[in-house]
Amino acid sequence: TQKKTITNILILTVSTQTEATIFLIAEYDYFKYHPMPEISQWMDQVATDHPDVVTVMKYGQTYEKRTIRLLKIGLDTGEKKKAIWMDCGIHAREWIAPAFCQYFVSQILKAHKTDLKMQEMLKNMDFYVTPVLNMDGYMYTWENNGTRLWRKNMSPGPFGCNCTGVDLNRNFDANWGTIGVSSNCCSEIYYGSRPVSEPEAQAVTYFVGTRPEEFLCFLTIHSYGQLLLVPYGHPNFTAYNYEELMEVGLGAADAIRKVHGMNYTVGSSPDVLYPNSGSSRDWAHMQKIPFSFTFELRDKGAFGFELPEDQIRPTCEEAYSGALHIITYAHDKTFSGAVATAAATLSITLLAVGVTGNSLL
Repeated sequence: TQKKTITNILILTVSTQTEATIFLIAEYDYFKYHPMPEISQWMDQVATDHPDVVTVMKYGQTYEKRTIRLLKIGLDTGEKKKAIWMDCGIHAREWIAPAFCQYFVSQILKAHKTDLKMQEMLKNMDFYVTPVLNMDGYMYTWENNGTRLWRKNMSPGPFGCNCTGVDLNRNFDANWGTIGVSSNCCSEIYYGSRPVSEPEAQAVTYFVGTRPEEFLCFLTIHSYGQLLLVPYGHPNFTAYNYEELMEVGLGAADAIRKVHGMNYTVGSSPDVLYPNSGSSRDWAHMQKIPFSFTFELRDKGAFGFELPEDQIRPTCEEAYSGALHIITYAHDKTFSGAVATAAATLSITLLAVGVTGNSLL
């Protein structure tokens, strides 16, 4: 029943002695796991409730012809803006990831009402948040206990293969098919028939790849392991800004630790997890998006992909602090630099016309 996921508040307005009008207010529960139809309804409701800052955008279709949608969050300034990307649920069984994306949206919308820093960031940047990228696979994990741990999408295997699905995070055009993958179509890490063969990967590649210069951050949310992963998954490649990525990542891990004391490890995938190729994180960095991170949320294996609902709140709270640290760093580096450049230009101009600091008093 819906009672498990929705808290209902009834307001009764008596218009006559015999007639009453009942208004039903559904308060969304961010600390429960929600099936796809409820997440879709939530997206529409968020846009309805915040028309000044939220727009629902369609940007692709899954193999089973479901429309992939995201929430665009930002203030319309009439100018071209920088952007932040966040996707959740690329792996179907990682339910805590979509829960985090929903919580993240709720928190930035709450913060922008009173927090001057969030207001500034929403003026300068748009947030593009996809709560569930692998919609087909996610819906499949809700069917029964036997499907709960499904990872891949739902596209059919190649000719002669009776298995279903491609690992979407091995399907991006980033050292595709070279390491940490399988050509066996029944494998959980099957990389697909070619780079970007899958419609879900195509959707992200087109949406982000046609305007990479706008994006400052590419954050892709997974579980589990309590890790912040920087590019690259292939051990023979190192990010041009590796030192900065590590510095920012370690700062995010500190922010996470301060919330509930949880330790997140920061590093490249070969260093702290395992080597891989074809990930969206690596692809985004290859598009020159400077701050590209994979979040691996709680836990470290006690519950794994079946994280209990009583851990949703603390997991989301700490991950929000970590994500906000990265986003704020990227914002301040970009826009503080712009302010400094403008100030320097003004100073040079004033000196050129003989205006000194004393004459400005």
